[in-house]
Amino acid sequence: MSVLTGARVDDGFGQHRRGDEAPMRRQVELPEALEATRDCFATSHLKEISYYVGGPEDGPPLVLLHSINAAPSAFEMKPLYDHYCATHRVYVPELPGFGFSDRSDRPYSPELYANAIIAFLTNVVQKPAQVIAFSLSSEFAARAALSASERFLSLTLLSPTGFSARKLPSGGVGRAMHGVFTLPGLGQGLYQLLTKRPSIRYFLQRSYVGEPPEVMVDYAYATSHQPGARHAPYRFLAGQLFTRDASETLYDKVEVPVLVLYDRDANVGFDLLPAFVANHANWTAVRIEPTLGIPHWERTADCVAALDAFWAEQG
Repeated sequence: MSVLTGARVDDGFGQHRRGDEAPMRRQVELPEALEATRDCFATSHLKEISYYVGGPEDGPPLVLLHSINAAPSAFEMKPLYDHYCATHRVYVPELPGFGFSDRSDRPYSPELYANAIIAFLTNVVQKPAQVIAFSLSSEFAARAALSASERFLSLTLLSPTGFSARKLPSGGVGRAMHGVFTLPGLGQGLYQLLTKRPSIRYFLQRSYVGEPPEVMVDYAYATSHQPGARHAPYRFLAGQLFTRDASETLYDKVEVPVLVLYDRDANVGFDLLPAFVANHANWTAVRIEPTLGIPHWERTADCVAALDAFWAEQG
């Protein structure tokens, strides 16, 4: 039985149209995140999802999935896109609620994101792909791989959530927190506080050994100041996008080859990871040192070397 619930994934082709044909009133101008073609697709069950694509059309497909936080976007995956677009057909979707994708006020859930990933692999990529997921999106990608393993050649997780010994709050607590976040005035004020430039810089500094590039702050500020930008982050802040006991309920069942790139992280624990990898032959973990949660930005060459070696082993 599939671990996915909720919206059914459309097996046919969704409707496509150019991303720049979708007008949107913006509070701050949002530039393109990558030097790539941007397009959009939708299915009968999923609202419009924006994505970037570049690299040789006949190159092996590579899909990059950004993280989930108060201000994520495809820009988070820029170092890997810039490197691999010379040799791969690289796809970078912006998950529901972020970037140029639909940001309407609706229920956001792990199932929604997993279904979006499967729909993207099915309708857009159309071939089995190497998939790289960052932070919480690792859980969504693993959930997708459980239901549609044929769409994955392998899965790489960058600083994944789900390996901390700390327990998540109960569903009731999460719903109560979401209710507080959505109170008129209060929630919007909190989100505005979290997405001020000093706040963005503070959180990035906690995840960076050195000083985070100012372009990261600039893009996070821009993408967090779009209409509807707060809706999906409210679910994240309330803990409603995490899966309880993810290492057991999700990761333990993944059968495709998995690589984990990690070191230390101010927001994510890896207490359970060493023992988990030791007990799963299809899993490999490589420490990218020294990093604090964004290894593909601070140690791009080390990440690329680990990825290339991992893919080479898969043949």
